[in-house]
Amino acid sequence: MGLLEERERAARQRVDVLQAELREAEAAWERFVIARETVAEVLAEPCGGEEVPPVVVAGGRPARVVGAVAGSVVPVWREGLGAAVLAPDYQQLVDVLAGGIGSGVGAMDCRQLAVAVGLEPVPAKVEGVRSKVKRLAARGWLAEERPGMFSAVAGRGDGS
Repeated sequence: MGLLEERERAARQRVDVLQAELREAEAAWERFVIARETVAEVLAEPCGGEEVPPVVVAGGRPARVVGAVAGSVVPVWREGLGAAVLAPDYQQLVDVLAGGIGSGVGAMDCRQLAVAVGLEPVPAKVEGVRSKVKRLAARGWLAEERPGMFSAVAGRGDGS
């Protein structure tokens, strides 16, 4: 009986430790939920810019985004979402490629894009452009027709 009571006590202590860890994890999770909701509310506040359709953030709560600033997250493209939700450097890349629709320019590689937006075609700048256009392509704003060649998708970002 003594051995059983000792094992029961050890199991109870383990349960207490796990419950404490669970409470800490739940508190951390709640902080992240509150932070995400706060960011959505801040982005939803008008700041004198041009209004765009609401963006649905994780958790399904729509947030009306007025305009993006440098360093903003690139949202996944969806119907009705305009380029105004993109940070200025991303907007510039989309605009350069959107200007190619109907003009015969077609797809551009990252070196050409870097030059088109006024950057030197040095490896560091080209890789920065590559990172941005890969992100835009992954989120539906651009198309990567073949590896390293990017083009605009009609009706995305430029309003056409």
